[in-house]
Amino acid sequence: MLKLKDINTFYGNIHALKGVTLEINQGEIICLIGANGAGKSTTLMTISGIVPARQGSVTFLGEDITRVGANKIVEKGMVQVPEGRRIFPYLTVAENLDMGAFLRKDKDGIKRDIEYVYTLFPVLANRRNQAGGTLSGGEQQMLAISRALMARPKLLLLDEPSLGLAPIIIRQIFDIIKRINQEQKTTIFLVEQNANLALKASHRGYVMENGVITLFDTGANLLVNEDVKKAYLGI
Repeated sequence: MLKLKDINTFYGNIHALKGVTLEINQGEIICLIGANGAGKSTTLMTISGIVPARQGSVTFLGEDITRVGANKIVEKGMVQVPEGRRIFPYLTVAENLDMGAFLRKDKDGIKRDIEYVYTLFPVLANRRNQAGGTLSGGEQQMLAISRALMARPKLLLLDEPSLGLAPIIIRQIFDIIKRINQEQKTTIFLVEQNANLALKASHRGYVMENGVITLFDTGANLLVNEDVKKAYLGI
């Protein structure tokens, strides 16, 4: 579904991604783990067309999208939930969801999807007329994921969904991620510092260090890998 081949991304003279190659198959949950500053978010920004690659290629559903603009990539079925959530704080919950469906014309389908995200996150249904900026951090993360789902993504990119959240909310978010994958058949690429939860939720995982993919395997195998345990699981 998605293939990165020898991606090199720069911020000015800073070489952020160095020959990154990875693949995501349809229906998978794939995670990318690594320390702060490893290049995980840059990988998502490059895939999304926000920070263009200087070298290499990004292929989505068989089409080269390396030089395609971010708005066109959304139209093709790839949607990112950014780090820090970035909801529209002065719009209501319902209006944020409407913004997620901006490119769609199927009113009946939009209505069904709104009801679906309300079943995923009942608290949002109760707060549908409340300004997004007045929600708690966990509720804002739920809204950010729901807004992305309103675009009917084929591939959902999640950047640090657990960041700054209480453990009970983090577990709830990860349960929902798995539900979205199973119920909606949505492929998910998850960037996450909580390596333990990410690997448990994922079919396969990649480990990134200093802009380089250093290891990849099934989520289960990476969980018991001694190097991963020492570096990312605190074991």
